[in-house]
Amino acid sequence: MKGKDSSLIGRWRITEMDAWDSDYMNMEVEAFIEIEDNGKGEFQFGLVHGYIDGHFTTRDGKSAVEFSWDGNDEMDSASGRGWMTIEDENTLKGMMFFHQGDESDFIAKRKKSSKR
Repeated sequence: MKGKDSSLIGRWRITEMDAWDSDYMNMEVEAFIEIEDNGKGEFQFGLVHGYIDGHFTTRDGKSAVEFSWDGNDEMDSASGRGWMTIEDENTLKGMMFFHQGDESDFIAKRKKSSKR
């Protein structure tokens, strides 16, 4: 996979979106985006849940994942695309687009793994 960077892999907490406030983002679960080492993943914010089909690349010289997604928004089918770049070891920035609909910038922070 071109440009694969393991620093992008993991679960990230979505902390900011320019189109939705934190009350909506976290209404069902803590808003998140997760990327696996094969570029696949999952996300949820508000009533939007989707599965990611991504590939590792670079964007403006930064490690990135560009992806399409398929899922639902309030139980209606939804799909779109997006991208995210690693800004530092604990921060992602990106964009989420709905097919023929909304779009939003987002910022996500690395989710600390809990040890039991």
